[in-house]
Amino acid sequence: MKHTFTLLTILLCTQLPTFAEELIAIGSRRELFVDRLLVGEMKNTSLKLHEPIIAEPLKEPRPNGHYATVLKSADKFQFYYRGDKDPKVTWKTHGIEAYHDGEVTLYAESKDGIAWTRPKLGLFEHPSFPEGNIVLMNEFTVNHNFTPFIDTKPGVPAEQKYKALGGIAFQPHQSAVREKRGVGGLKAYVSPDGIHWKRLRDEPVIPEDWGKYFDSQNYAFWSDSEQCYVCCFRRFIKGYRGIARTTSTDFINWTPLVEMRANLPNEHLYTPCTQPYFRAPHIYVAMPTRFMDKRGAATDILFMSTRGGNSYDREFTQSFIRPGLSKDGWLNRANYAAIGIHQTSDTELSMFLTGGRRYTLRLDGFVSVNAPLAVGEFITKPLTFTGRQLEINYATSAAGQIRVELQDAYGKPIPGFGLEDCEPIWGDHVSRIVKWKTGDDVSAHIGKPLRLRFEMSDADLFSMRFQPYSKP
Repeated sequence: MKHTFTLLTILLCTQLPTFAEELIAIGSRRELFVDRLLVGEMKNTSLKLHEPIIAEPLKEPRPNGHYATVLKSADKFQFYYRGDKDPKVTWKTHGIEAYHDGEVTLYAESKDGIAWTRPKLGLFEHPSFPEGNIVLMNEFTVNHNFTPFIDTKPGVPAEQKYKALGGIAFQPHQSAVREKRGVGGLKAYVSPDGIHWKRLRDEPVIPEDWGKYFDSQNYAFWSDSEQCYVCCFRRFIKGYRGIARTTSTDFINWTPLVEMRANLPNEHLYTPCTQPYFRAPHIYVAMPTRFMDKRGAATDILFMSTRGGNSYDREFTQSFIRPGLSKDGWLNRANYAAIGIHQTSDTELSMFLTGGRRYTLRLDGFVSVNAPLAVGEFITKPLTFTGRQLEINYATSAAGQIRVELQDAYGKPIPGFGLEDCEPIWGDHVSRIVKWKTGDDVSAHIGKPLRLRFEMSDADLFSMRFQPYSKP
């Protein structure tokens, strides 16, 4: 009898799933399916990358310049972009010193992200810019790629609410310019309003030899999930344009660079374009420029993501935004995505590209779990949550539907929350509460390991979260 009990114990233990090793605590965070963090089983379902839709051009006078950044403050959108005092002065025709002396940082603003104005600021005057919308001038090399952000670090001084990085690293054949004008690298700037800028210090905060050659858009931001500033910048890696990363707690002292795993073989990534997604800021969305040096320097936009660390998720290798039908889209370096993914309606995201183009996507709509009309299933890895209701962002066809089941960590349906208990869901909503026959309150299962099983037909699931619990 004793041996029988021992044998049964061994058999039971060997059949227990090792869910504890994969248990994911999502709390009340919104989770997107841009990677496979939550993906357990997929039966007749797959991850689908959705294509942004080109919208009407930005209304005149539309901002138009390389290495653009679009910020959203409390009351307006703020657009930063590069301008040239004389477009005929190039590094090929006049040399690198004259070229960088002729660059300025221009500014526009908008209430809706579509119609823009160029305010006459009166900070700098130059006849090429009669609107008077220059926010930075005569900062050698910095205006080439001046890239600001709104600092969300708790307790940041009001006069440093906005921060920015800008600058390049000189190449070996430019040593004479370096000796004359000073060392290169990324220099730091601060501002109370995004308009009046000053240097945080004269020396670069990110050294010149890290960049090779920083001549791209190098963006920094405060990460709540990592509790530090993160900067993703351009660096040549094994002969190809790639991405490196560094972090800081004070925006002055930065950790040694880490070369990110991002490139596919023989692939150039011209701009990192990495930023927290505002509805799920623990997920960093990247829209780098893929550079085809042997096809006339044609470029398109990719989609990647990361949750921190030294690698990007490359679930999708195809382009996110193609050059398009217009011949202008196939010109040398014609497609750069601006920093800034923002909500411009109750259901819409806007992204901005070189040339004043705007693209739209539904909220959270980068990637979905997709099912055909024939029924498919998606089951998450074991997770824990905090919240009262399960909210999903989804779309179905008129014939499709979704049902959701709560399972324990071993895959057994939880009584009252099985598929047969779930009210069938169809339609198209960015925020829909899942209901079962017993109601929508799932708070009794807070902190308990469970899985979610989605039965789907001709449907897309874009995101999910458990709404934060609040006492009635």
